[in-house]
Amino acid sequence: MIIIYKILINIILIFSPLIFLIRFFNKKEDLKSYKEKLCFFSKKKTNGKLIWFHGASVGEFQSIVPLLEKLDKDKSIKQILITSNTLSSSKIIKKTKIKKLIHQFFPIDSMILSQKFLNYWKPSAAFFVDSEIWPNTINNLKQKKIPITLINARITNKSYSKWVSLGNFSKNLFCKFDLCLSSSEDSRKYLKKLGAKNIKMIGNLKFSQSEYEKIELNENYKKIISSKKIWCAASTHHTEEILCGLVHKKLKKKFKNLLTIIIPRHIERSHEIEIQLKKINLKVQTIENLKKIKIDTDIVLINAYGKSKSFYNICKNVFLGGSIINHGGQNPLEATRFGCNVLYGPNISNFKEIYNFLSENKIAYKIKNQSAMATRLGNLFSRKNTSKKIQKKLKVLGQKILDLTFKEIHFIINKDEI
Repeated sequence: MIIIYKILINIILIFSPLIFLIRFFNKKEDLKSYKEKLCFFSKKKTNGKLIWFHGASVGEFQSIVPLLEKLDKDKSIKQILITSNTLSSSKIIKKTKIKKLIHQFFPIDSMILSQKFLNYWKPSAAFFVDSEIWPNTINNLKQKKIPITLINARITNKSYSKWVSLGNFSKNLFCKFDLCLSSSEDSRKYLKKLGAKNIKMIGNLKFSQSEYEKIELNENYKKIISSKKIWCAASTHHTEEILCGLVHKKLKKKFKNLLTIIIPRHIERSHEIEIQLKKINLKVQTIENLKKIKIDTDIVLINAYGKSKSFYNICKNVFLGGSIINHGGQNPLEATRFGCNVLYGPNISNFKEIYNFLSENKIAYKIKNQSAMATRLGNLFSRKNTSKKIQKKLKVLGQKILDLTFKEIHFIINKDEI
């Protein structure tokens, strides 16, 4: 199986110029990202200890920000290398204030590029976030005797089924991790069945919170928006924006001063979404022309990354997308940390244990369709927000998980000095 994988990766490498062009025209790639994926590095390694974290995209990076902030204070570490696969993640990473952090795009997982990457950066330890598992890179790390850890490890039932179907290929891969820090009990069980040896169930790192979380929203925006009855639909996917538009139309019959904020998961879809919403006779404004919201504006469409927190801070009722469609949901914790009630659809397999926790504490509400969403929002508009208690619970739980994770990682990166 490993031979088949290597052949497939090499085929991808050969056709990568064509793949790049397609992704470039779809605004999912640029020249810098492509060059870095071929190991033409844009940053330099300095002398001293470098530790490496890899996460696929925005969600994986944001989950480890509190951990990176703690590691940034460790004087023995000179650089913290972050790799990711997407343009959206690179834009978010650029905005962080972690001094030792440098970002590069993860190389195509061929043996040659993987070896070139490791020979250049020479990490003291490698940490893969969530479910990021790349066979050639892991094999090369093992050959170089660099410690490999899977942190905030998440194996869903769907991904487990795929891995287990590969038989010994999976077992030979998962056993190479020196440590797996599981995000849930289900993930711990799946990891054990897949052949991982050293597994510790610590909890989901996404419960933890950044020390330096900044809320930035133009004062003029605040003034305009605070005069409205508002709700927010965040991380929405294809078809979910139309559903939210129809919910807006239904609610507006009762709440005349209603304003709906939509933050799509992929902002490159903004123009398409605007056209769709206008077709159902809604007045739409994008964030660029938000200096003055017209009195008859229905939808404010956010077409910039990194704005969610700003709107969560003033909007206390949020629908989290990727949950009506069969996508698996999006992480609701960021919204709840800002005191928001969260609405979600039936498809939340990616964050099942988090949604269960929030539902038990009556801050997350499952909805099945347009009618249920409108009814729930109408009830929440008329109810006093009581989320302060859950915010405290989340902070305590998040700090405990963060401290335990940091303890394990700190031991790994300082093992040679003990």
